[in-house]
Amino acid sequence: MKAVRTPDERFVGLPGYEFAPHYVEIDGLRMHYVDEGPADAEPILLLHGEPSWSYLYRKMIPPVTVAGYRVIAPDLIGFGKSDKPTSQIDYSYAVHVDWMHQFVEKLDLTNITLFCQDWGSLIGLRVAAESEHRFARIALGNGGLPTGGRAPPRAFRIWRAFARWSPWFPIGRIIQSGTITALSADEVAAYDAPFPSATYKAGARAFPKLVPTRADDPASDANRQAWEALKRWEKPFLTTFSNRDPITRGLDKAFQNHVPGAKNLEHVKIRNAGHFLQEDKGEELAAVLVDFVQNS
Repeated sequence: MKAVRTPDERFVGLPGYEFAPHYVEIDGLRMHYVDEGPADAEPILLLHGEPSWSYLYRKMIPPVTVAGYRVIAPDLIGFGKSDKPTSQIDYSYAVHVDWMHQFVEKLDLTNITLFCQDWGSLIGLRVAAESEHRFARIALGNGGLPTGGRAPPRAFRIWRAFARWSPWFPIGRIIQSGTITALSADEVAAYDAPFPSATYKAGARAFPKLVPTRADDPASDANRQAWEALKRWEKPFLTTFSNRDPITRGLDKAFQNHVPGAKNLEHVKIRNAGHFLQEDKGEELAAVLVDFVQNS
């Protein structure tokens, strides 16, 4: 497997992102993660999606650590400061789930509160369902666990085609298209920072086509099994979806209706936020997450 590593100088001076880097080796690849707050505190695992990286959580990390928690925000392989295999065939749903299992095990995380969004949920919900003993609760924002049993929304189909065919793939502008807030030029550049050229974007290009959209997709059986585990999940499960995301709109109801741990919780709707609700309403979302941990 051929992989590239984004030069460190690409990450110098990014606005709002002054966190010390941490690294772990997984299958010969270097995986980066943010690790803030007391080392012995209850861990909160923040998983980003496509095509973002841990920069997406810069507004949430400080208030959650101030509340006394350890915050861990990894960059998925292929994103952020993590190594990036250069061929799309090196990326699969299964291997991303395996990489995240290894990450959690290498850090020996237990009593985890998971917050996940977009592809962070496709990966994180699988890991939690398959390693329930390591997780205390889950908060889900703008995400899902598709099995291919329903047609994807038109917005996703357009996005998938764009990722596959467009010769132009501007990561920062893609993030901007999924937010209500107008990003500054420096913030757009920060989302571009991990990807100096097309060589670094294989993972970002690959992700949309890895979403299960058919019942016989390679990942569908494993996701169906994960759903069965979630239907037995008695631990707290909170949905925190935004009101202006055309891709995941309505998916929160499936979890509210089928996950036992979601019953009798006051689920949250984040107003005036798009797909990347961490960018639009990061501080508000952090307060919701802290309240969830403290009261469940």
